[in-house]
Amino acid sequence: MSIKETLEWQWNGYAKFHRSRANLVLHIIAVPFFILGAILLLLSIFNFSFPLLAVSVLLMVGAIVVQGVGHSKETLPPEPFTGPTNAILRIVLEQLYTFPKFVVSGNWLKALKNS
Repeated sequence: MSIKETLEWQWNGYAKFHRSRANLVLHIIAVPFFILGAILLLLSIFNFSFPLLAVSVLLMVGAIVVQGVGHSKETLPPEPFTGPTNAILRIVLEQLYTFPKFVVSGNWLKALKNS
């Protein structure tokens, strides 16, 4: 799947995989930490800073672990990854695009109220 197709697929099914109050709350907390980690990752590369690199990886991995706990609270589990490339692509796109779009569009709040 291309990036465009992955984004469309993710968006079309996003609300059905994010209905649990616990999952929604964990996402609203964890995704900003992933985004911060991604920014720090770029800074660590440009500054050749190993400590900053370590912090960025810890933030991103921690955010994914927390969201994994949230997804375990859902009645409908996420679609399984088809491989490592698919996993990385889906995770990065969800964190940097799909979830922020879900929040800005008002769908996160609507899902929270309906949970």
